[in-house]
Amino acid sequence: MSTDARKIRLLMALRGAGVTDTSILGAIERIPRDLFVPDAFQDHAWDDMALPIDCGQTISQPLIVALMTQALELHPRHLVLEIGTGSGYQAAVLAQLCRRVFTIERLRPLLNEAERRFRLLNIGNITTRLGDGTRGWPQQAPFSRVLVTAAGGQEPPKDLTDQLAVGGVMVIPLGGDYREQTMVRIRRTDSGFLREDLWPVRFVPLLSDPPQQVRSA
Repeated sequence: MSTDARKIRLLMALRGAGVTDTSILGAIERIPRDLFVPDAFQDHAWDDMALPIDCGQTISQPLIVALMTQALELHPRHLVLEIGTGSGYQAAVLAQLCRRVFTIERLRPLLNEAERRFRLLNIGNITTRLGDGTRGWPQQAPFSRVLVTAAGGQEPPKDLTDQLAVGGVMVIPLGGDYREQTMVRIRRTDSGFLREDLWPVRFVPLLSDPPQQVRSA
């Protein structure tokens, strides 16, 4: 099957699974997922499945990327904070839909590779940082949207909610047990925070104190 045929099959699967925002489908169509997938898994680059990447991490299933992006309710003027750059695929999709993405990764090899991919794709509205994602990026706050791609325990980190603008939205998997995590949407209002549970998920835990010198295998 050709790459174009695989891409069309994936987009049809996403539509069938509830991804109704055409701008998100367009972003996924434009971003070459095969660029973010290791050579050994190229045959599955356009399949709707999570795949291994370096440092024991994964590139998320396209459906999860699309649904999390859709849950953010993005606008082209938004500033978005992403916690967990990973392969860079999610950030590349977000960058098609908002003004600027600020993305933080705790593992240097992953961040270096993600930055290389952003350059290859000539994506100029992503700003990267090596560091502890649980602390956010206070120098750039407040953020209209915050997306966390690792499970944050029972409650989101306070630094991240503090950096969310009033009227802003955070999407984050929560739950201490790997088998009992839920994707959650949090809205900040003038009077506090509103939580909405979305769907069950399984994500790696959100970690702090980054081992910045970890090397790729």
